[in-house]
Amino acid sequence: MANLSWIAIIVAAMAGFAVGGIWYGPLFGKAWMKERGFTEEELKQGNFALIYGAALAFSIVSAIFLGHLLAHFGEMSARSTMMISIGIALGFIVPAIGTNYLFSRGSVRLFAIDAGYWLLFYAAMGAIFVLLG
Repeated sequence: MANLSWIAIIVAAMAGFAVGGIWYGPLFGKAWMKERGFTEEELKQGNFALIYGAALAFSIVSAIFLGHLLAHFGEMSARSTMMISIGIALGFIVPAIGTNYLFSRGSVRLFAIDAGYWLLFYAAMGAIFVLLG
């Protein structure tokens, strides 16, 4: 891999993970549960170690690949780093989940909640790579 900052990768992954905690917690947690048809009791029955552990692992994978991509460009401006980071969400993640929601008949509201999360997830990781990368 290109010269990666492992500290930036870990902090970026944690930042993305933290965005999820805020986004699906106090900001849009109740709306997300309603759109998904979950009750609080049903969510409490989940395997939290598996769910949060896997979500953190996926965040680390995303941060590794974003960091790897950014490292190949060499020195970049903060604007370029943020454009690439957010561009990944806008160009790849949002259309992919949008396609899934179209075929699974997901609501526009649920799509907006999840798409907004991924935009902020990649923006947060990009900001960390600007600061620490």
